[in-house]
Amino acid sequence: MTELERLRGVMAELRVKCPWDAKQTHRSLLNHLIEEACEVVDAVEAGDDTELIEELGDLLLQVYFHARIAEDEGRFTLDDVARGISDKLVRRHPHVFADEDVPHDMWQSWEERKREEKGRTSALEGIAQSLSVIGRAHKVVSRSRTHGVDVGLPGDAITEAEVGQQIIALVARAQAHGIDADAAARHALRDLEGRIAAAEGHPDVARQVP
Repeated sequence: MTELERLRGVMAELRVKCPWDAKQTHRSLLNHLIEEACEVVDAVEAGDDTELIEELGDLLLQVYFHARIAEDEGRFTLDDVARGISDKLVRRHPHVFADEDVPHDMWQSWEERKREEKGRTSALEGIAQSLSVIGRAHKVVSRSRTHGVDVGLPGDAITEAEVGQQIIALVARAQAHGIDADAAARHALRDLEGRIAAAEGHPDVARQVP
């Protein structure tokens, strides 16, 4: 038995014999999933392998937990989850698993294949609404560029240190004048999404963004 098979068995037994585990749902576990992902980030930034092993294990548990809940409800299994991601990786890497040449722009190639597979018509479709405003803004800007939607975004050279310093400086200035920087960024992002949707000719997509 591999350790992954052992974990699968442990999770199945917990769902039967532990009252707390037995009553959990996909929704009740969401905060745990987010917290575990954040703790993986902390471990990576700390550079501690022992901590990273533990935190990756906690995150892996969430995958097994959600899959087990679905299996108990007769919806899908852990094998379905693994099959789906394996098929996707093979499909989107034809330069590895088929005879195609290595793309000049790997990210562009990935986005184009994803867009074709899912039949998406807008750069804004499929971006997680639950991302932080900066995380979503990064994704929106990236998508607009890879999809060739020109809305006049700046592209001046800047360093990582300068990005961090300027973001903190803007938050400090906003706080000094009673402005909620997070809310202001969300408003600006919604405006950008509206401009992108208009440039694509898909105004309905922008209206769906909360």
